[in-house]
Amino acid sequence: MKAIALLEVQAMVAAITGLDAMVKAADVKLIHVEKRLGGRLVTVVVEGEVSACTAALQAGAAAAAEVGNVKVCEVIARPHPDVMRFLTTG
Repeated sequence: MKAIALLEVQAMVAAITGLDAMVKAADVKLIHVEKRLGGRLVTVVVEGEVSACTAALQAGAAAAAEVGNVKVCEVIARPHPDVMRFLTTG
């Protein structure tokens, strides 16, 4: 079952640290990055199986929290195609 995991953090360094942990922890693929407020608020979105997204999000949130402020993290199982069209970059 496909899913997406969203990790929103304060600061670009926390986002990169969290993303690095996410892709190393599980079989997920980066599909979207959203930067707001000049990069002070960053959301990364990865895609994979539900279990992989859950594991990746746990690892990413923990790593990002060590260097920054985690705002929101969420896993969405079976996202609607319109959500995927909104998120997919490239």
